[in-house]
Amino acid sequence: MQYDDITKLILQACFEVSNELGSGFLESVYEKSLLVALEDLGLNARAQVPIKVNFRNRVVGDYFADIMVNNQVLIELKAVKKLAPEHVAQVLNYLKASKIEAGLLVNFGNPRLEYRRFNNYSSPI
Repeated sequence: MQYDDITKLILQACFEVSNELGSGFLESVYEKSLLVALEDLGLNARAQVPIKVNFRNRVVGDYFADIMVNNQVLIELKAVKKLAPEHVAQVLNYLKASKIEAGLLVNFGNPRLEYRRFNNYSSPI
């Protein structure tokens, strides 16, 4: 499945979660709900996927991606009033460290779902 096809399905699931739950819950509630919605769409989604950060061929840090879909798309979830530049940097760093090519930054913190798409080689796509 192409990245565009997967991200369209992921966003469909995100909108389903947003429409059903609304805003105001903790990020963990959206994470668990999104896992259910993604599974219902036939996607393979895993939560809290470890990502190792290497420097000069040595592991110097560990991060956890909120959700990984089909081992192809990384999702970073937020439940904040407004996305900030550091949220964007976080996704770009996760993509770089994981070697995953596509990522989504999704914010459930407002009544209207907010999202941005990224690839590993540039800013938002």
